[in-house]
Amino acid sequence: MNTARVGDKLPELVIPITAVQIVAGAIATQDFENVHHDRAAAEAAGTPDIFMNILTTNGLVGRYLTDWAGAAARIQRIQLTLGIPNFPGDRMTLNGQLVALEGSEAKIEFKGRNSLGNHVSGIAWLRLKGATTRAD
Repeated sequence: MNTARVGDKLPELVIPITAVQIVAGAIATQDFENVHHDRAAAEAAGTPDIFMNILTTNGLVGRYLTDWAGAAARIQRIQLTLGIPNFPGDRMTLNGQLVALEGSEAKIEFKGRNSLGNHVSGIAWLRLKGATTRAD
């Protein structure tokens, strides 16, 4: 990213959701709730399969934002809300928009959808480094 302007849309990112990704994310974040790795337990809890944990979602959102902003950017703050679970065999499509700039601080609204609806939505504040920002 060289020049950022309020109103810019971030490029769409499509992430295939796999059982391996869900289990690996749960293990990596030390979330050992059985609904994230045991299909029978997930079904007993009323869902059709294992589902992604919030920390994995947060990591994927962070990847999306920093892929756009560049390696030197830093996420200062993030607020997200989970909606529909991410299940294996689906895809999550992330979209975002730059809604405010103040100096090197960028405010991004983002959303991640799967085939069932909104999985995640929120706002993130990033400190941009090495970027030219324009309010016009």
